[in-house]
Amino acid sequence: MANTFKNKVYNGTSSTSASAEMLVYTVPSATTTVVIGLTLANTSSAQINASIKLNSTETVFLAKDIPIPVGSSFEFMAGNKIIMETGHTLSVISSGANSLDTVASIMEIT
Repeated sequence: MANTFKNKVYNGTSSTSASAEMLVYTVPSATTTVVIGLTLANTSSAQINASIKLNSTETVFLAKDIPIPVGSSFEFMAGNKIIMETGHTLSVISSGANSLDTVASIMEIT
């Protein structure tokens, strides 16, 4: 089994509607993924509320309506890990248009 560390980046600062679900990552076939970091950054000129969703056998919120002040970022993981399997997805939602950049640090196990 090979372990590969990667960053998955979503630039949400252009062409992103308010409250639209932004797909950050989908686990590839024959892969297990460990999410080891997840940072959300507010790039707008107003406070936003951000949510993080995991779609596995069911869709659940990992966090909902997190307030992120102007010019700030939010580190969701804080030492925890999330295990994802083939086909699972990770997405984010922002209350403001063109306002949320996201970086997911992951390890893919193939």
